[in-house]
Amino acid sequence: MEMMEGGELFDFIVEREQLTEQEARDATRLIVDAIRYCHEKGICHRDIKPENLLLQSKEMGIHSLKIADFGLARLLMQDTLATTCCGTPGYVAPEVLCRKPYGMACDYWSIGVVTFIMLSGTPPFYEDETLALYESIKACKYNFDEDLWKNVSPEAKDFVSKILVADPQQRMNCQ
Repeated sequence: MEMMEGGELFDFIVEREQLTEQEARDATRLIVDAIRYCHEKGICHRDIKPENLLLQSKEMGIHSLKIADFGLARLLMQDTLATTCCGTPGYVAPEVLCRKPYGMACDYWSIGVVTFIMLSGTPPFYEDETLALYESIKACKYNFDEDLWKNVSPEAKDFVSKILVADPQQRMNCQ
């Protein structure tokens, strides 16, 4: 077991309000690589969020990012789908909320939400009430607020747009 003294990515983002595009790109790459490895082993995490992404050290920052909390993880063998509605509001994929059988693509949705937050400092989906939040997620209603996204490249916006797609069959899976 590794000692993770750098704290949560959540706190890192809060301290800085938002990350630079390069930091967000580096962090997203590390998260995608780790999740890709998990998926190759048949493990679906199902609860990717900044609180479950830990920094090994503050000095190394983003470059020491690791995924934690596999409490909701599930082994999904080929052609197996999960049906349990689980995850954290705001990060959970639409197919999970719709109670449809789902696969590994739910993790990529969550990575998209985390990337959105790193780039803008705000979540793509926000409502005061949980049911309204879930309806917003299922409808995939988000936008790139001009003030918050003015310094973000079209390529980064394109990545987010391709991963935050309601239909898991159409969602970028970063493979």
